Amino acid sequence: IETSKGNITVEVFPAQAPKSAENFINYVKSGYYDGLIFHRVIPGFMIQGGGMLPSMAEKSEKTPIQNEADNSLKNLRGTLAMARTNEPHSASSQFFINVADNAFLNHRGKSPEGWGYAVFGQVVDGMDVVDAIVAVPRGNRGPHGDVPIEPILMQHVSLLPAAPAPDA
Repeated sequence: IETSKGNITVEVFPAQAPKSAENFINYVKSGYYDGLIFHRVIPGFMIQGGGMLPSMAEKSEKTPIQNEADNSLKNLRGTLAMARTNEPHSASSQFFINVADNAFLNHRGKSPEGWGYAVFGQVVDGMDVVDAIVAVPRGNRGPHGDVPIEPILMQHVSLLPAAPAPDA
């Protein structure tokens, strides 16, 4: 994820979160994230992006996916999780990076208040960039709070080649 603050390299977990990982990869392959912003930044919590243009206009998304928060992965510092509305199965393009351990976001049961937020990856390089993003000055833009005063752009999001398997 090439941002206006530096690069963040993430790894997705297709074995543990197949729908979420595939969804994210498909958005990356289509170029969907290029030019979007991290529109919600909360110190001690997370940075969220993947759905808003610098003008704060929402970019249209694809069909929501099934919530995979019951995959036993935890919302720990540096993990990526699917953002959603109060409806448990409403995640589409938006995601967040946890900047703290957020156990209250973990799956606790298959009820509206217990579903949690599906972790599908983690930052493997660039957590210093995530920390720089979460430290920027924030304010309100229309109905949105915790918006960076100066937009933090996702300039380009791309897939890196998979590492070769070790020789057996």
